[in-house]
Amino acid sequence: MQQNLVNAAYLVASVLFILGLKGLTSPRTALRGNLLGATGMLIAVTATLLVRQIVSFELILVGIAIGSVVGVAAALKVPLTTMPELVALFNGFGGGASALVAAAAVLSPAMIGDVARIQMYTAGAASAIIGAATLTGSVIAWAKLQGMLSMQPRGGVLHTINFVCIAGALGLGIYYALDPGALWAFWTLISVAALYGVLFTVPVGGADMPVVIALLNSASGLAAASTGFVLSNNVLIISGSLVGASGFILTEIMCRAMNRSLWDVLSGNLGDAIGSSDDDVYQGRVKSASADEAALVLEAARSVTIVPGYGMAVAQAQHAVRDLSRRLQKNGARIRYGIHPVAGRMPGHMNVLLAEADVPYDELFDMDQINPTFAQTDVVIVLGANDVVNPAARDDANSPIAGMPILDVDKARTVMVVKRSLSPGFAGIPNRLFAADNTLMLFGDGEKVVRDLLAALDE
Repeated sequence: MQQNLVNAAYLVASVLFILGLKGLTSPRTALRGNLLGATGMLIAVTATLLVRQIVSFELILVGIAIGSVVGVAAALKVPLTTMPELVALFNGFGGGASALVAAAAVLSPAMIGDVARIQMYTAGAASAIIGAATLTGSVIAWAKLQGMLSMQPRGGVLHTINFVCIAGALGLGIYYALDPGALWAFWTLISVAALYGVLFTVPVGGADMPVVIALLNSASGLAAASTGFVLSNNVLIISGSLVGASGFILTEIMCRAMNRSLWDVLSGNLGDAIGSSDDDVYQGRVKSASADEAALVLEAARSVTIVPGYGMAVAQAQHAVRDLSRRLQKNGARIRYGIHPVAGRMPGHMNVLLAEADVPYDELFDMDQINPTFAQTDVVIVLGANDVVNPAARDDANSPIAGMPILDVDKARTVMVVKRSLSPGFAGIPNRLFAADNTLMLFGDGEKVVRDLLAALDE
């Protein structure tokens, strides 16, 4: 009877996970989706604690207390500009937890209960491999996003080492599953997988970080699903599979948005920053403008599209952008926001920032929706975006970002680029948009420039 109630609770939790994931597909329903997912997890954890053989409830309560403090502190204290770092770190914690559970299971199989031998050790090896790689890869991603690590080694040797690590970890996993007494193989495969996580993430630059974060998110889900097979826990298998599948789909979307293949990501082959020099692109072609000059153009504009990038996050300019939008709307202009899939440092980064500033959801448009409208747009304001609006991706077959889908802002009548300088984006190449005939550069801090535009419009 008790097991039937637990299974029913697991079913309810699984349904809530699915509904929560569906809710996260839209900014309008994201909050409700989060609440549904959290409720499902609470039900699943409570049901598990009621039926499983618990060694020490005291230790569990201590763990819950520590985790709650860390989670609440992170939610309240971490600014939205550093949310990608937090997401990367939490992905690593999930992978590390899965690897630890797998290690505990193979060291004390009697505690797990009635689980088929081949299932336990095969799933344990898989969980250890994925979890260890996710942990170290996420820590490296966090360090790179924090600016603590800047090295980007690349080349054929690194790709070869990555392949050897993957093949070696899989081979050791198979060997251990067939001979669970060979604990040396288990610890070795964890070490090799951890090394792969480091080598996989180290070459990644900021432009490719959204792809890697999405992939690490998928990996943390797969590690959790594998742990579910180790423990023979259905809800863990379902929830892990949902995270793994959704993360993989998101990775595919990010890969298309960056013109990468999944194999490029897995092998660490993420392109090289080569192309024209700054002098070739910018010499004598860049036109700067003051806030007063830009305000005259905006005053006459009937359609304005704002394209945010990571520079908006750094400048914390989202509230100033909202105020500018409302001012232009009072003047009769139609306002749209064009969001590139990889703008910022994680998927949905710009959406989160704009939602914090209470920008209406119906003003946000993704790349496929907004691109056909640029030719009929009076003014586009590019705020802190760079590579995702670089026409070289579309027009220069020799560019390192050739083929990457971009926002076609250069087709608008006037483009205003708000940027501190002409420094390149994450791809490390000059942006041809900055030297276009219809582009005006507004140099300075994003928040200050937007406030100056507001003041000029009011005058």
